[in-house]
Amino acid sequence: PVSEDRSVPPKMAAQRRSLVHSGQQHSWTDDLPLCRLCGVGTAPNCVYSADGKSTQTHPNEDGHLCFRGDDGLFLYGVFNGYDGSRVSSFVSQTLTAELLLGQLNSSHSDSDVRRVLLQAFDVVEKSYFESIDDALAEKADLQAQLPEGVPFHQLSPQYQKNSERLRELEQEVSGGATAAVALILNNKLYVANVGSNRVLLCKCSSDRQNQVSQIGCPHTVDNEDELLRLAQLGLDVSRIKQAGVLLGQSSTRRIGDYRAKFNYSDVELLSAAKSKPIIAEPEIHGGQSLDGVTGFLLLMSEGLIRALEAAHGPEQANQEMVSMVAAELAQQGSVSAAAQAVVDRVRRLHRDAYASGRPPHGPSQPRGQSLPPPHCGSHEDMTLLLRTLGNSLDTALTPTQGGRFYPVSVPYSNNQSTSKTSVTLSLVMPSQGTLMNGSHAPPSQDETTPTLTNQSPTVTLQSSSTHTQSSSSSSGDGGSLFRQRGSQAAQPDETGRVEPYVDFTDFYRLWSAEHSDGPGGGAGAG
Repeated sequence: PVSEDRSVPPKMAAQRRSLVHSGQQHSWTDDLPLCRLCGVGTAPNCVYSADGKSTQTHPNEDGHLCFRGDDGLFLYGVFNGYDGSRVSSFVSQTLTAELLLGQLNSSHSDSDVRRVLLQAFDVVEKSYFESIDDALAEKADLQAQLPEGVPFHQLSPQYQKNSERLRELEQEVSGGATAAVALILNNKLYVANVGSNRVLLCKCSSDRQNQVSQIGCPHTVDNEDELLRLAQLGLDVSRIKQAGVLLGQSSTRRIGDYRAKFNYSDVELLSAAKSKPIIAEPEIHGGQSLDGVTGFLLLMSEGLIRALEAAHGPEQANQEMVSMVAAELAQQGSVSAAAQAVVDRVRRLHRDAYASGRPPHGPSQPRGQSLPPPHCGSHEDMTLLLRTLGNSLDTALTPTQGGRFYPVSVPYSNNQSTSKTSVTLSLVMPSQGTLMNGSHAPPSQDETTPTLTNQSPTVTLQSSSTHTQSSSSSSGDGGSLFRQRGSQAAQPDETGRVEPYVDFTDFYRLWSAEHSDGPGGGAGAG
């Protein structure tokens, strides 16, 4: 049985209580061993201006963890904060204390692990509100003293000082976070989710096809189970669904957010609830055996998911993400570099969608109109946690059917040089609804420190076969977009340039015909 002793060393408990009010530059978790099979990619939020420039509107509010514990225990998490990073930072550190300080070991059963995870989230939620108790009490006291309905400039100096202090306290106690947590013990995977982050498990089958599964569903106003739960509390779910958000967030489960937990009776959509409508109870899945599994695990923040879906639509977002990860694992020198490269690609796709003024799967804006799609006018912080499984760096991974695939920039080198990785790319463009398949065979990797050697892997991106040469006809034009190339690596000429493998002649011809005011205006191949 699981020990019910939830005591924490006094020093650690003091650190936990003071976490929200500290600068958080140093933490006891800094000394914990990191998982070297894991990499994290991040990107800050931004909003685009009319001239195309991007501006970060607030500090990054996401958090993550990737630690290796004792007895074959691994802990991962991605936390999507809002209205500040206090809650996401608090959760990432206190949850670690609740799971990596001897609460779990290899003798625990699946039900034991699920119980410990449930208890951990409950303790974290309660600990957070305990940490802001004094601030909430001071806030309530000052609010009671202020005269109602009096503008700030008409208040006495003392009341103005109290009002300014109220604003400081509001910043201190506001905000919340959603969480996606994965735990591996006895080579079994357990996932706990609160809110709107996403967890994907990708398994590479014997025929080198990726089998992608989403673990759990987002807790949002679009989740029918969540709407049923809210309806049972006496709420009008049709109005909630129409509103789309609750207190500014789409999530129906979140950690922290005192307004949602204690002041919900003052919110019109939530005032009829018989009990707390927004909760921090996780949805837990597992354990799922990872024996013999080759592939990777993805934990994604809501900002990353929404950015990709805004650029390309939600239909094939999971498959697109997996295909990008598989491609970057083939090209990059480490798991961390692969994770960051994927986030960078999503950021570029999102920006390109804004610049093109084209909705997902839709036509571009008519000529003379430059109205960027409103869904791509900004994006929130993005975090991707990538954990490789089995021999995924030694085994060819093939992006799953569905979605799109976009090639990566890769270094080329001649046969006499071994200072860079030489890569052969063979690409085809998919028709709508089809995702490119890809496979790679990088050199053998060190399991504990995944890095690429100076050998030259061959990367193939194609629809069904595994040849390094492929071509495809786009639906309607009957011609091949890509030049066919053999299995030899691209050779630079005397100027150091590589022959292009994409012929843009038709593209430039069609573009010129559509955008020119008169006939003519042809363009050459790129």
